[in-house]
Amino acid sequence: MNDPRLDRLYERLPAVYRTRDAGREQPLRALLRVIGEQVNVVEDDIALLYENWFIETCNDWVVPYIAELIGYRPVNEGGEPGSPAAARNPFLSPRREVAHTIRYRRRRGTLSVLELLARDVSGWPARAVEFYRLLAFAQHVNHLYPARGRTVDFSDADALDRVNGPFDTLAHIADVRRYNVPSLGLYVWPLGVYSVTHAPAYHVERHAKKGLRNRLTASLLGNDMPLYTLPVQEPEPSHIADETNVPAPIRRRAFEERTADYYGAGKSLQIWVGSPDEPVALDRIVAADLSNWIYTPRHDEVAVDPQLGRIALADTHHPREVWVTYHYAFSDDTGGGEYERTVRPAAGRTLYTVSHDAYRTISAALDRWKKDHHPPDAIIEIADSGAYTESLEIDIPAGCRLELRAGVGARPALRLLDAHAGKGDAMLISGPETEQSKRDPRLILDGLLITGRGVQIAGRFSQVIIRHCTLVPGWALDQQCNPRHEEAPSLELIDTNARVTIERSILGSIFIDQDEVWTEPLRVSISDSIVDATRVDYEAFGVTGGGRTVAHAVLTMARCTVIGQTSTHAIELAENCIFYGRVKVARSQIGCMRFCYYMPRDSRTPRRYHCQPDGVTAVLTDDDAKRRAESRVRPRFESTRYGTPSYCRLSPRTAPEIVRGADDEASMGAFHDRFDPQREANARIRLDEFIPAGIHGAVIRAN
Repeated sequence: MNDPRLDRLYERLPAVYRTRDAGREQPLRALLRVIGEQVNVVEDDIALLYENWFIETCNDWVVPYIAELIGYRPVNEGGEPGSPAAARNPFLSPRREVAHTIRYRRRRGTLSVLELLARDVSGWPARAVEFYRLLAFAQHVNHLYPARGRTVDFSDADALDRVNGPFDTLAHIADVRRYNVPSLGLYVWPLGVYSVTHAPAYHVERHAKKGLRNRLTASLLGNDMPLYTLPVQEPEPSHIADETNVPAPIRRRAFEERTADYYGAGKSLQIWVGSPDEPVALDRIVAADLSNWIYTPRHDEVAVDPQLGRIALADTHHPREVWVTYHYAFSDDTGGGEYERTVRPAAGRTLYTVSHDAYRTISAALDRWKKDHHPPDAIIEIADSGAYTESLEIDIPAGCRLELRAGVGARPALRLLDAHAGKGDAMLISGPETEQSKRDPRLILDGLLITGRGVQIAGRFSQVIIRHCTLVPGWALDQQCNPRHEEAPSLELIDTNARVTIERSILGSIFIDQDEVWTEPLRVSISDSIVDATRVDYEAFGVTGGGRTVAHAVLTMARCTVIGQTSTHAIELAENCIFYGRVKVARSQIGCMRFCYYMPRDSRTPRRYHCQPDGVTAVLTDDDAKRRAESRVRPRFESTRYGTPSYCRLSPRTAPEIVRGADDEASMGAFHDRFDPQREANARIRLDEFIPAGIHGAVIRAN
C-alpha cells in the first residue's frame, strides 16, 4: 500500500523545483520518497515509545515493566502476557488489573474494591459479604447493635426467601463441623446471561394430555427454565452489589415486591399479548407460583412465575399469541443466541431476508431462490428471534453455496413439522447424487435452533459447516428438560462425501450411513461443542441402524464434551475432550488422543498422551485401588439435561485432574476456553491480598 506520508517532504519544496523535476521523470521525488520512508519509521517509533508509557496503549511486552514500577505482583494462574492462553481469554491478561492497581490500593480493605477487583481479574460479577456480621451473639444491653445478631423475624418473608444465599441478612450460629464461617465471602456469578428478544411463548395446552387453557412457558421448547436478571450498573463505585446488579435468578418474592425493577422495556422481562406492538402494562403483571398451574389470574392480569419461566392468562381470554423478552443463563457463547458472532458480509452475494417485512417463511425464501435459478452464492438470513414452524426439503445443485443463518443479534427457532405419515420428517438437505462437471455444493448452517426433528444431509457436498447451532438432543423437551425421543439422532449423514465441520454447537447423536466398500471414510471435525446422546449407553457418534459396529468416518475433535458412546473408523486427533462414554475405534494404530478423559471399560482408542484415568492408574498395581482412582477422576456434571442453566458444566466436586487437565491447565471439555480455574484462582489470590489483616476470605460460586 502507498503511504500518503511519503510525499510530505516533496510537497514542501518550492513549486519551481517540482516543475523542473516533473520534466525529468521525477528523480528528486523518488529520492525524497526514500528519505521520507525512513522519516516515517523514526516518527512511528517515537509515537510507539510515547504510547508505551501508558498501560492502556502499550504493547503486551511492556505490561510487566509498568507493573514492576508500581510493585504489582503477577498471578501465575493467568499465564504470561502474550501467551496463547492470555490471547484466547482477555481476562487472563493483567493489563486491566495493572491499570487499576493504584485505585485498588487507595481503597484497600473496603468491600466495594473487592467487587471491582473480582470483575477485573475474572470478568465475573461479584458481591462481597462480611459473614462475621451475620453471626448471632449475645449483646450487652448498654451497647446494642439492632441490625446484628437478631433472632429470625418470621413475618419478613423476603428475608426468609434469601436465607443461605449471597443476599442473606439473617443471623446464623457458627457451624464448625466442616469449617468455621469465613470472615468475608466473595460471591461470584460465573454463568453468563443471554437475551431472547420478542420471541413467541410456548402454549402448553396445545401439547399437554389434559387441557390447560392459556398456560405458557417463556422457553420456546416448553421446558421450565428460571428467568434471570439483566444486571444494571451500580450507581457509584462504593455501592455494594444487590440483586439487580448481578445475573441472579429472579425470585418470586423479589418480583412481586419490586416488579418495576424487573419488568419493562430494556429490563429483564417484557410480555406482549395479542398484539406484537403493545406490551402488557406494568400494573397488569402479577407474580405467582405456577408450579401446578393452580393459580388463575383475573380479568386482564398476566401471571408470571420467574422461577419456572411460566406465564398464565385468565381463562376468560381466548387463546392468543404471546411474545416475550427474557434472559436466561448459560456457561458460554455456544449453541447460538443473540450474542455477538462473526458472520460473512452479504456484499456481493444474493441475500434473502426472512422477517415480517420481507419473506414471511424460510420456505418462501427458498422458493424465491429456486425461481432465481439458484444464484451460486446465496444467503438466507432470518432477521428476528421468531419461531418458524415448517417442513423443509432443500435441494442444492452443483456449483452453489447456500448459507442458512440467523442475523446478528437474533436467535430464530426452526420447529420441524410432523407432517408426513409413514416416513420421516427430518430437515432433508440434498446435494447431487453423482459427480458433476461443476464443483460440489457447499452448505452452511449458522446460529439456528432446530427442534421437533433432526437434520439429514445426503448427496455430494464439498463442505458442510454447522456453527453456533443447537440441534436439540432428543428432538424436543418436556417440562422437566427430559428429552422426548431419547435415541433419535440430531444429525444424519447419508451417502455423502462432504467434509463436515461443527463449531460451537450443541447436538444430539450424530449417525453416519456410508458405503464402507466404495467410499473413503467421511471426515468430521468438531470443536468447542457438545454432542449429547442423552444417556451414557446410547450412541453419540455412530452408525445408522444395525449390522455395522462403527461409523465409516475419521473424527477430529478439540475441546468437546461427548455424552454417550463414540464408535468410529478412526480418531485422527482428540485433544482436551471429555468422552463420557465408551470409545471404540476400528483402526487404533493411527491417530492420537491427548489430554482427554475416556471411560476405560470396553474402550478401544488410538494411542493416548496424558489422558485420564491413565494418569492416576499408571502407578497403581492393585485392582481395587485402580477402580477407586477411576471413580475419583470421573467427571461430575452439575446437569446433563439440555435446557438447564448449568448444562454440561463441571461440578466443583470434579477431580482437579479433569478441572485442570487440559494441555494449558484449563478444564477439559466444551467450556475449556472460559478458563474458569484460572479466573477463580485470580479472584482468590487477589482477595487474600486486599482484605484487611487478620480476616479470612473465601470465593464462593453463586450459580
